[in-house]
Amino acid sequence: MTELGTRSDKQEAIAAPRDYSLDILRILSICGVVAIHLFGYVLGHSEPQSRNWWLAAGLDIPFIWVVPVFVMISGALLLAPRKTALEPRTFYRKRALRLLPALIAWHLIYLVGVRWLMRGEDLSPARVVQLLLDGSVFTQLYFLWLILGLYAVAPLISAFLQDGGPRRAQALAAILLGATALVYMVPGIAASLGFARPISLNIFIHWLPYVGYFVAGRALRDVRLNGRALFVALLSAAGLAALCLWQYGHRGQAGLLNVVSPVSYVSLTVMMLSVAVFLSATSLFRRITPGRVTGRLLVTLSGASFGVFLVHLLIFEIIRLNVPAVYDGKSMVAGFASYAVTLALSFAVAVLASRIRFVRNIF
Repeated sequence: MTELGTRSDKQEAIAAPRDYSLDILRILSICGVVAIHLFGYVLGHSEPQSRNWWLAAGLDIPFIWVVPVFVMISGALLLAPRKTALEPRTFYRKRALRLLPALIAWHLIYLVGVRWLMRGEDLSPARVVQLLLDGSVFTQLYFLWLILGLYAVAPLISAFLQDGGPRRAQALAAILLGATALVYMVPGIAASLGFARPISLNIFIHWLPYVGYFVAGRALRDVRLNGRALFVALLSAAGLAALCLWQYGHRGQAGLLNVVSPVSYVSLTVMMLSVAVFLSATSLFRRITPGRVTGRLLVTLSGASFGVFLVHLLIFEIIRLNVPAVYDGKSMVAGFASYAVTLALSFAVAVLASRIRFVRNIF
């Protein structure tokens, strides 16, 4: 998403001391996104419950908070308290110029370049339309539609929160997250009673389950935890991440937990985990005051995170199709090596692209 790191962020940093906590959290989160996708590949190709399966799961499932936290970071930046609410026309123009070129370009890159040319998939017109409507042209591209939807409602939310103070934002976030958690309990409850009520999303509503996270970023951006409260948040984050891993690996034993809070980005468990991670990270990282060189590096890597998000699966696909051990998906050594190479190359490409005229428009 564009709030993974934008030029406007850098311009605002000139006017006021930069809060590096969101930069650090953004960098860690994008590393987690790459881990989810690459170790998830190993997880999907390993014998269930084997050693490799558990190792891959341990490097995948506990990072389930990264997508919600990215949305929270975006909300913390876009919905931040300001003298006046967001002016819709100016806001939409700036965001469209930033997001739409990337949305169009990367859909073409992954649809034509990866699916058709590299994988040789048969892309009939009906299949292309299906992929586009579902937001499933490639693994991560649904997120662009998610952010586009949140941008559409951001001025409305900003106007509502404008004079309400922190409590209004916190109340709205709690209501939206609670309502979303209830909605996503329905499929599990229905299945336990013997009938199906699946939830299906498309490009027009991908954003809807995440609006609670978006507002939560605004609601929690100025909350500072210290002492016992910070310790509890850290312990909660670790415990909830471990619970998600256990639940994923022991679905037959999770019982009621699987019904009311399945392992997904919008389950109640992951909501609590994401809030705990966000509060712990921002409270800890705000204590860090980097030097000029380190600060510049953090801003550069943070600003490159949007590009990393978009390009990393293209780089991994090139590696996967040319390295048999990676393609096989059963070697943790190959998994670690491909992760390190993909992450390093993704940052390098994103940083370089951000300095090239026109090319930077899609990074």
